[in-house]
Amino acid sequence: MTHPIHTYSNKNLGMKIKQSILLSVVVLLAIACKQEGIPEKLEDKKKYLSEKKAEVRDIEKQIDAVTKEILALEPPKEKAAIPVKSQIVQAAEFTRYTEVEGQVMAEDMVSVSSDIGGRIMRLNAKEGQYVNKGDLIAVTDIETIETQVAEVQTSLSLAKTVYERQARLWSQDIGSEIQVLQAKNNMERLQKSVETLQSQIKKKNLYAPISGVIDAEYLSQGEIAGPGMPIVSILNTGKLKIVADLQESLLGSVKLGDKVEVYYPALDMTTTNKISMIGRSIDPSNRTFKIELYTSSLKGKLKPNLLSIVKVNDYKEKNAIAIPLDIIKEEVSGQKYVYRVVTKDNKKIAQKTRIELGESSIDKVIILSGINANDEIIIKGGAGLSENTLVDPIQETTDSNE
Repeated sequence: MTHPIHTYSNKNLGMKIKQSILLSVVVLLAIACKQEGIPEKLEDKKKYLSEKKAEVRDIEKQIDAVTKEILALEPPKEKAAIPVKSQIVQAAEFTRYTEVEGQVMAEDMVSVSSDIGGRIMRLNAKEGQYVNKGDLIAVTDIETIETQVAEVQTSLSLAKTVYERQARLWSQDIGSEIQVLQAKNNMERLQKSVETLQSQIKKKNLYAPISGVIDAEYLSQGEIAGPGMPIVSILNTGKLKIVADLQESLLGSVKLGDKVEVYYPALDMTTTNKISMIGRSIDPSNRTFKIELYTSSLKGKLKPNLLSIVKVNDYKEKNAIAIPLDIIKEEVSGQKYVYRVVTKDNKKIAQKTRIELGESSIDKVIILSGINANDEIIIKGGAGLSENTLVDPIQETTDSNE
C-alpha cells in the first residue's frame, strides 16, 4: 500500500516532469510554426490549429507514459521525519489552587493606658523589650489627687467630730434628730470620697496585662498622658494568626480544619496550616469573606504584618486526564485539538485529534473526551505539523498534574 506522503511526492514530481516536457514541446512547436509558416486564410487557420492541438494531445499522452516510466525507475526520496517531544498520558489526581495574599497578625495586642491621666514619672519599658504579665510598665504623677485626699481627710475628721457630738446631744434630748442625720450623712459622704480618691491613687502604677513584646511606645517619660490615652502597646508574639480574604465563589470550597499551604516570600519558606476561622459575613465592597489560620512564631521567624501567600484548594478530581494548556490548538470553527503520535505502516505519524475541555488550572486542563490514558501526545515541536506528517518522537516523563 502506497504511503500518503509518497503519493503526494510522486504527484509533485510527475507534475514537474510533465510541465518541463510540455514546455519544451510548446517551444519546439512554436519554432516549427515559424519555419512552416501560418496560413493566411481563416479556414486554413482553423484547420491548422486543429491539427496542432491533435499533435499536442498525442504528445501529452507520450509525456504521461514517459513520466510514469521515470517515476518507476527513480522513485522520489521520502521527506525526513520531524523531531518532536511527546508524552504518554496517564490518569492522575488533578488539583487546582487559588492564591491570595495574607498577612501575619498577632492574636493578642493590648494597649497600656492610664485611667486617670497625669504626667509619666517613670517608664520602665522600651520598644522591643519583652515583658511578663504583671510587670510594672509606668508610674504616673497623682500629686493632685494625694492633695485632695489630705483635704478630704481633714474635712472627714471634722465631720466625724460633729456627728459624734450631735449624737451625744440627741441622746440627752438636746437638738433634733434631723441634725444628727445630716451630720451622719456628711461624714459618710466624705468617707466615700476618701475611698474613691485612694482607689485612684492605686491606679498610678500601670502593669502589663499580658506577656509579650513592647510593639510601640507612644509617650515618653515626662510627658502627660490623658485618661485612656495609650502609653505603650504590648504584642503577644507567641500567638499569631494568618488572615486572608477569599472571593465569595470559594465559600463552598473551604471548611474549618482544611489544610492550607502558606508561602512567605520574604523568608522563602512554606508551611501548612489549618483553617481556624471562617468569616460569617461577606464584605459587600469587594465580595470577599475572611479566613484565619493559627500559627506559632516559628522560633521568632514570623513577625506581625509579614506578607504571606495563601494557597486554597478550590477543585480536585481523582483519575483525571490532564494535559498542558499550551499544546492545545484551535480550528477556525473554535474546535480544540491536539496531535497524537500513532503508528501507521510501521511509521510514526502525527494524527489530529479533536478534544473536549473540562476544568483547568494555570497550566493544565482536564480532557473530557478525545484522549485516553496511555495515548501519546505531542507536547513540543508541533508548530508546523499537519495530518499524517512523519514524526520522530522523544518521550518526556512528566507527571500529568505537575
